[in-house]
Amino acid sequence: MSQQLSSMNTTSEQQTTTDVNRHKYFSLFASDQRDFLLSPTGAQIKISDLEDKTVGIYFSANWYPQCQTFTKLLIQVYDQIQAKKDSKFEIIFVSSDEDLNAFNNFYQSYMPWLAIPFSDLETKKALNKRYDVEGIPCLVILQPHDDASVLHDGVELIYRYGVDVYPFTNERLDELLRQEKEKHERQTLVNLLTNHDRDFVLAHSASNQVVSVSSLLGKTIGLYFSAQWCLPSHKFTPKLISIYQKIKQNITQQEFNGDFEIIYVSTDHNELEFKSSFSVMPWLALPFGDPTSKNLTKYFDIRGIPSLIIIGPDGKTVTNNGRSLINLYEEEAYPFTEARVELLEKQMDENAKNLPSVELHSGHRHELSLVSQGNGGGPFICCDCDEQGSGWAYQCLDCGYEVHTKCVRPVD
Repeated sequence: MSQQLSSMNTTSEQQTTTDVNRHKYFSLFASDQRDFLLSPTGAQIKISDLEDKTVGIYFSANWYPQCQTFTKLLIQVYDQIQAKKDSKFEIIFVSSDEDLNAFNNFYQSYMPWLAIPFSDLETKKALNKRYDVEGIPCLVILQPHDDASVLHDGVELIYRYGVDVYPFTNERLDELLRQEKEKHERQTLVNLLTNHDRDFVLAHSASNQVVSVSSLLGKTIGLYFSAQWCLPSHKFTPKLISIYQKIKQNITQQEFNGDFEIIYVSTDHNELEFKSSFSVMPWLALPFGDPTSKNLTKYFDIRGIPSLIIIGPDGKTVTNNGRSLINLYEEEAYPFTEARVELLEKQMDENAKNLPSVELHSGHRHELSLVSQGNGGGPFICCDCDEQGSGWAYQCLDCGYEVHTKCVRPVD
């Protein structure tokens, strides 16, 4: 009799767990008229099928290029997770598309997961409000048995770790952070730039000279991620060339201590593009197609180019924001350390005391006001030169138009 009661209790507990999970996902994804989700083929999939699964709620839209880019990566990760033994993971698409045709084209043509019907505006609005979605793409991760464990930074985690982030638990995230910390502590210039087939980089020379990586030890190194096809690179590369040459000149004149070099890490489509890009650069490069280029892109979590990573003389990462520092401080940014940036920020604060509080800029119809870091000055993208800025800026208080202080052009 006691065995019978025990069995009944166990069954009751299992049923209670099932009801909780069912209620949890039903309360999020169902409506009064609907207890199902859509598949890409148009089939109706019962919400109860989500029982015991980790669920990613994917807020996205076809009209936003960043959503299209991230969706391609998310599909790869989703397929890899589904291929795992005993995988329990699903994604639900919450669309912000313009109309039903756009939704169908984006969802049915690309996505392998489930979706809220496009016509169910109330459920989509409720999910956006519940998870405080301020921008897309956004991926919110839910755990089936832990209501308190909600990850809002799924996009960041997928970009950073890929399939390794599954099953998205706090324990897994702690393990990944520990591994990442250990990896960066072991970081050296040699293990960053070499592999078992190559211990050199290319010199900028028509004779195909090479430079050993060992000869670069002790220098400050910039890893420049760029490509021929990237329009922002066409603007930034000439600026970086000019700054690079000034830094090298100042080092020669002993105005700066140490030594500086840049290495081009190409994401060009083919070798012809690579040669065209590298032909105008006065620095070094990894060979085109070398697997180290992809490894570095993943290691430094490069999501957009151009990007400039600074490695210190000890082989450790100084900053991932070399491009921004070049735009803000030009050659004065060298050697890009925290101490150097802190000094430059203080100088910027002092210089700002002599700037007019308002300016009329020829590139904008409204008056611009001088703002600081504390009241709206950064970080921002300059509306004049399209480069990142922070600290002091001139901003239109009516519409948010914002420019570097150095980019203001007086009205004629």
